[in-house]
Amino acid sequence: MKGNTEVVDKLNALLADELTAISQYMVHSEMAANWGFDRLHEAVEKRAIDEMKHAESLIARILFLEGLPVVSKLLPMHIGAAVPEQLQNDWDAEAGAIKAYNAGIALCVAKGDNGSREQLESILKDEEAHIDLIEAQRDQIEQMGLQIFLGQQLD
Repeated sequence: MKGNTEVVDKLNALLADELTAISQYMVHSEMAANWGFDRLHEAVEKRAIDEMKHAESLIARILFLEGLPVVSKLLPMHIGAAVPEQLQNDWDAEAGAIKAYNAGIALCVAKGDNGSREQLESILKDEEAHIDLIEAQRDQIEQMGLQIFLGQQLD
């Protein structure tokens, strides 16, 4: 089914966001593993895997709309040198994703593409869950201190 070119372009822009997030989160995840923070490693790795599923879903939708998925474009990554900076950078990425998905949903509504709208709404809910977890982790650091938080990340 030939899709609207603006919608396909937006899906490709969202795909670039997802591919960038995967890379950023995998680096943060492996840094946590290297530091011995196994629980944090697993949580960030799970988020990266969720983003992989989002990318796969967007690729499938772009192909369905007879578009060409652009998988070679990455945006600048923001790798944190320490856990608080990583959480801030990941929060920024998720906040940007939420804004971008809301804009994509509005475009899909305007163009009458309810299939893409539903798909983006589903991904949006995942992104909101991601930012909620990051906010919980940041709140824990604020309330108990970084050292206690990190101590809880050891396996």
